[in-house]
Amino acid sequence: MIVEEFLKAILSQNAANLRKYFHENALIKWHCTNELFTVEEYIKANCEYPGDWDGEIERIEKIDDIIIFACRIFPVDKSAFFHVVSFIQLKDDLIFKMDEYWADDGLAPEWRRRMKIGKPIR
Repeated sequence: MIVEEFLKAILSQNAANLRKYFHENALIKWHCTNELFTVEEYIKANCEYPGDWDGEIERIEKIDDIIIFACRIFPVDKSAFFHVVSFIQLKDDLIFKMDEYWADDGLAPEWRRRMKIGKPIR
């Protein structure tokens, strides 16, 4: 599986192309919102989400049949930024299980800023 092409299918909200990456019995978990999706539910959630999207892969790790990747996702107008980390288990080179963790990008909490520790990454 080519992660960069998979991300392009997600960002373009192309249901037919996206479907090609999944095993028919795949299960997808969005842990931050406690949701479990079938392939069709996952595709519907992604392809019917409003707006036009862009993003970039920040890191990819592959271990046997597991792919882990981190992405920065944002609307094309760059009005918001998010990070997602995906843990993908492949079966016959198709996604069989996927666990995703989403977070809104933002400032460090006030209590930490008052400590004057850390530096911006970008």
